[in-house]
Amino acid sequence: MNWHDSLHHSARFFKYFGKRCAADKINVTAGHLTYVSLLSLVPLIVVMFTIFSAFPVFEELQRNIEDALIANLLPTSGEQLKEYINEFVANASKMTAVGIAFLFVVAVMLISAIDSTLNTIWRDTSKRRLMVSLAIYWMILTLGPVLIGSGLAATSYLISLTQFAEEYVSGVRSFALWFVPVITSFIAFVLLYQLVPNRPVRFRYAAFGALIAAVLFELSKQVFSLYITHFPTYQAIYGALATVPILLVWIYLSWNIVLVGAELTVSLEEYQFLNRRKGKPDSD
Repeated sequence: MNWHDSLHHSARFFKYFGKRCAADKINVTAGHLTYVSLLSLVPLIVVMFTIFSAFPVFEELQRNIEDALIANLLPTSGEQLKEYINEFVANASKMTAVGIAFLFVVAVMLISAIDSTLNTIWRDTSKRRLMVSLAIYWMILTLGPVLIGSGLAATSYLISLTQFAEEYVSGVRSFALWFVPVITSFIAFVLLYQLVPNRPVRFRYAAFGALIAAVLFELSKQVFSLYITHFPTYQAIYGALATVPILLVWIYLSWNIVLVGAELTVSLEEYQFLNRRKGKPDSD
């Protein structure tokens, strides 16, 4: 295949990808997920951290997850967000069993919305049994934070090792501070695109969508931080309440990136399948 055919093939794919994004209205879906996130995010964090607080051995993992939330959930105003999280967890410890159960139900709403959204993108209408869904959601709430915390601890260790390499090769630490978060985001997106859909997803397609999403996510964090720092529009308008609209905009942007990666993954699958049906060779 010469460069002209490759260019034509790529143009056709991105045209197909664009039509699919428009058909799924990912900007509207991202808005819905943002709304659900604002309702469910605090209960989700409280449930996870309440589980951690019950086991002192997980104290270090909790600190790792707090640092990740500050770095990824809101690229700016991180310390203020950390104070809110600690206050929420402290208040949750005073709640009754009924209150904790309500928090769990609201937290599950977010996981369920993500599950439903991705399966809609994959055009999968099959339904899991209620008990199976609840078991999966419970596993995500309990084991998910442990795995995330362990991964963040390993990431911190790898970055700390670059301090020694920096003495011999200039720029190693700066590169690691950008590259390692991309790798961790990539792994998270691959797991999301492969495990959430109710049907098998080939790794190569999930990896491509995850790579694009991870790079976009990290670049967006940098650009968003620069914008908020150098053009403090929200602070000027909202003052002390600026954290709320900033968080809203960032969550909306993040969900758009997640959905773009998902659409890329499924578009690659479908596009290759359509080519094979037409008798064209599989170019990947």
